[in-house]
Amino acid sequence: MARSPSASDTDRSANAKLPAEGTQARRFGKTRSEQSTALLEDYAEPIADLLAGEGKARPTDIARRLGVSHATAIKSISRLKRAGLATARPYRGVFLTDQGHALADRVRVRHRLVVDVLEALGVPSEAAEADAEGIEHHVSETTLKAFAQFLKARG
Repeated sequence: MARSPSASDTDRSANAKLPAEGTQARRFGKTRSEQSTALLEDYAEPIADLLAGEGKARPTDIARRLGVSHATAIKSISRLKRAGLATARPYRGVFLTDQGHALADRVRVRHRLVVDVLEALGVPSEAAEADAEGIEHHVSETTLKAFAQFLKARG
């Protein structure tokens, strides 16, 4: 059942300025693009971790790390391959290209920075790690620089 707007709802919406159409469309377009890129980033980082830690990254291990089905992992690995971020060899697993390793490194740095800021704000470590998984994909370079400055100023 839909509720009727209250006087305070009307006051809030009257005070909220609607952004220009082009500005709002650009913001939503950026978010949609980032959601597509987020999937590739989500896979590149654990693949790099598995390769560094275990020397191999099998689709089954990747699926378990990400909490997805084997079929979903295979589909996403195919996207990584089409994007030139990974290769796969039968019975050997998945390997990142130089471009894939660079992506994984960027994601790892971004993740750590977001976690560090959240923890500096008093967010418990486990919540900071979980929240960073979403934030890291949508934060701009401008905001990342501000995060770094904030942490630097704190010492």
